[in-house]
Amino acid sequence: MSLPDSLPGISVRRPVLVLVANLLIVLAGIAAMLAVEVRELPDVDRPFVTVRASYPGASPETMDAEVISLLEGAVARVSGIKNIRSASEENSGRMYVEFRPGTDLDAAAADVREAVNRVSRRLPERVEQIVVVKADDDAQAVMNLAVFSDTLTQEELTRLVEKDVIPMLITIGGVADVQLSGNRQRVLRVALDPLRLTSFGLSVNEVADALMQAPFDVPAGSFRSRDQQLLVRANASVTEAAEISDIIIRDKIRVGDVADVYFGPEDAATLTRLDGQPVLGLGVVRQARSNTIEISDGVNAVVEQINDRFDNLEVVVTDDQATFIRGSITQVLITLVMAIAIVIATIWLFMGSLRATLIPSFAIPVALVGTIAAIWLFGFSVNLLTLLALVLATGLVVDDAIVVLENIQRQRQDGLRSRAAAVLGTRQVFFAVVATTAVLVSVFVPISFLPSTAGRLFREFGIVLASAVLISSFVALSIVPAAAARLLRHNDRSNLPEWLPRLGQRFASAYRQSLSVVLERPLATLFSALLFAGGAALVYQALDKELIPSEDRGIVRVFASGPDGTGVNYMDRQTQKIEDILRPIVESGEAQSLYSLVGMWDPNRSFMSMPLADWSERDRSQQEISDSLRGPLSEIPGARVSVWGGNSLNLRGGGDGVRIALLGNDYDGIFAAAKTFTAAIEQRSTNLTRPRIAFDPTQPQLSVDIDRRRAADLGVDLLSLAATLRAMINGDELVDLNVEDEAVPILLESVNGEINDPSDLVNLYVGTANGGVLPLSSIVSLREEGVATELNRQAQRRAIEVGIVLAESLPLQSAVDELRDIADDVLPAGISMIFLGEAATLEETSNEVALTYMIALLVVFLVLCAQFEGFTSALVVTLIVPFGIAAAVFALFLTGTSLNIYSQIGLVLLIGLMAKNSVLLVEFADQLRDSGMDVRSAIAGGAERRLRPIMMTVVSTVLGALPLVLSSGAGAEARSAIGWVVFGGLGIAAVFTLYLTPALYVLLAPLSKARVAEAARLERELDEAAA
Repeated sequence: MSLPDSLPGISVRRPVLVLVANLLIVLAGIAAMLAVEVRELPDVDRPFVTVRASYPGASPETMDAEVISLLEGAVARVSGIKNIRSASEENSGRMYVEFRPGTDLDAAAADVREAVNRVSRRLPERVEQIVVVKADDDAQAVMNLAVFSDTLTQEELTRLVEKDVIPMLITIGGVADVQLSGNRQRVLRVALDPLRLTSFGLSVNEVADALMQAPFDVPAGSFRSRDQQLLVRANASVTEAAEISDIIIRDKIRVGDVADVYFGPEDAATLTRLDGQPVLGLGVVRQARSNTIEISDGVNAVVEQINDRFDNLEVVVTDDQATFIRGSITQVLITLVMAIAIVIATIWLFMGSLRATLIPSFAIPVALVGTIAAIWLFGFSVNLLTLLALVLATGLVVDDAIVVLENIQRQRQDGLRSRAAAVLGTRQVFFAVVATTAVLVSVFVPISFLPSTAGRLFREFGIVLASAVLISSFVALSIVPAAAARLLRHNDRSNLPEWLPRLGQRFASAYRQSLSVVLERPLATLFSALLFAGGAALVYQALDKELIPSEDRGIVRVFASGPDGTGVNYMDRQTQKIEDILRPIVESGEAQSLYSLVGMWDPNRSFMSMPLADWSERDRSQQEISDSLRGPLSEIPGARVSVWGGNSLNLRGGGDGVRIALLGNDYDGIFAAAKTFTAAIEQRSTNLTRPRIAFDPTQPQLSVDIDRRRAADLGVDLLSLAATLRAMINGDELVDLNVEDEAVPILLESVNGEINDPSDLVNLYVGTANGGVLPLSSIVSLREEGVATELNRQAQRRAIEVGIVLAESLPLQSAVDELRDIADDVLPAGISMIFLGEAATLEETSNEVALTYMIALLVVFLVLCAQFEGFTSALVVTLIVPFGIAAAVFALFLTGTSLNIYSQIGLVLLIGLMAKNSVLLVEFADQLRDSGMDVRSAIAGGAERRLRPIMMTVVSTVLGALPLVLSSGAGAEARSAIGWVVFGGLGIAAVFTLYLTPALYVLLAPLSKARVAEAARLERELDEAAA
């Protein structure tokens, strides 16, 4: 017995077996709920490894040429790298290595460490330890914590945080790094007086050599006997300031004779405030591909432990990205419940009987809960996209059950008994159910294997929907006939108002009459549809195109930068002005707190985050609050301030602008091209404003030019001279003292006020080889010049970044196209342009989405050809799909929704839904044609008999998407984008299913014979052969 004969028959004969099989699916889903991972989005993180190097005293040029270029050359040989970018600054450099999706991050980090180690011996001696971190070091911290104390000094609090708090946080799974800010370590200051040094005839180097011996603790061997070993150590370490002062430099001259020695805090490199109060800041950076919610749970648990353990400090969470994720998931679950209720109500409206409504409704929990098991089996996570797939699946999973049940009811009305109607009714639509399921699966599975961000986002969404549809088709073909045979009554009374069935009959009658008009003029119908599609093509050009819609993530972030050369104190004053503008929003209750961070990445930069109140507790959205701030913030003199709120994909450059980089061989040439490029933007574009070149060679630098010949003649060692300059200008950390189990650096510096002018440098004295001292002026000359504070590289080429602010109405794709046109016109040979951040991902994604639609359409056509065993019926169904996409384009245009990654996911879903509804109609028409009807009568009869199930499936799917359109709160923008495509697109596209499909069938079906003709021919030839 073939499957179409056996499955409905088994279902009716052995209902307990079928019930148990369905309950096992549900149990598997419930078990998977306990183990499945929860996160915001599928794992689309790009594997990132950051390399940090410190080179005290190095200029950006030195860092770029002697350190970063060597490290880049070594790391570039590691396999799997997609992109390398780097930044060289004074004293330090950073390199960001992006690997291709799917690369094992642990193995990649190990390969990078090995590559760095291979070239470490070729680096300058003073390059300190090179650190490799499994994260994008520029990435936004997923959580910010503030630590404050009423009893501890800043040095004591810093030590406690470094010793106890950070180790507890860094051990949490998924945490890559904990960034400390506002900290001031305890140091031992040795403040030299140049005049006293000169009077004693000493050089700075002699003092430094004496201080290097302060922590004198060395092994001296051991005594051994037959049974015992006694270790011997020589120890002359000093730990008190007075003891340091008594160290002899030369003859009877002590350190205290030429310097003041005292313990104190180091100079503030960063400042952190919470609501205007100084605190220590902790930024928790997650590893690439780790789970934000798990990190948040771990950090909150550790914070509770810390607050219980220490009574002299308090740790508070200032902002947490997981808050938005939890809120979004809660909102999607609420949407899911609403969708289920709407779909069940829709079924009841069409069926009119409570018993008939319960049968297809059973498919919803079995399919949705069973899909959780599929999520776990595939190694996916419960995230916003998989939950959205479940919301949309709510309408889909009842479709097959509706088709089966409606046909069983039709068989009952034709006079068959309950069990015969269940078996024969299911058998009649068996092929249609399998065909529609295969179509949906064939759309979603191929697109799941696309590379890049788009493919990895589509993957989980598509496979989850495909799983839900597969399970629902099994439910429809098994439990529905079993339940219908026992629950349906021939004389079930309708609980609906009398006018509702009459309205349905009038609609069916109007459809029958209008369809006959369409079938008489199929070419006119096709021409009208083509005009509609042409209009959609024009409207498509006007759609806003962006990677992701603007999202209300419940936090406003402000970034400010000052002129090159300004320091922490200057930016602190500017930050206080920004805080004065932001504070009224906190006081009004729209925001919870204000967290400020000054000098974290550069002395002339500051960053503020303002977590907003819950979405239900404020009237203004994040975007409205940000817009109200931009005007006042732009008026602050001496600082460039930008406001943004982040995005789902954690892409930098996802604020109110676009970032590009110009690449070339030398910075001077690139800078000249950048000035030409930005001037062209200002002249030619009204939508691209305030272009800013992130390269400004105006940082004042004092070059001390040394006469090497004269220095050699006078016996002055260049290394000794360099040590003198370092100590007297910025202070030189010599060595660490071990004081009560704390490493305290000895900082050799000049007395405050003694060296505060470039002319003071030439009055310093340096030691000579014969023990004398010479004035610095005898061997050096001073020269002032302007240099850049930061040098960047992209793809191993020198690069200068340019940031451009977009007009509020300008979509990102338009900005990308406009910038590319300007670049083609004005950039000279040898200078190339690349897009960064969100713009780069958009460019990569746009190319692939077009390919996605083509693949989906081609696969649908091939699957349908195989199922219909012919090309004409498959072509009819496939040709309907583009008109559905055209309907969705109009829906997006009319609702003002942009074409983004979420609405594109909805478009791919629409391809499957359009094909599914057309298959129902065409398959039934083919059956009637096989029974001997002509083409027009077959399609007219098929359309009339399939009207009710098609309208039920369309209405249930469309109304199932209604909660997405009406959603609010966290993540509403993404849900709305998908919802409008399904709600508006499928709603408008229903007209094409009901009218254009029959018209195309009348035009194309006569080109091929009915399927029964080929079968009859085969039987005839076999009979002849047997005879």
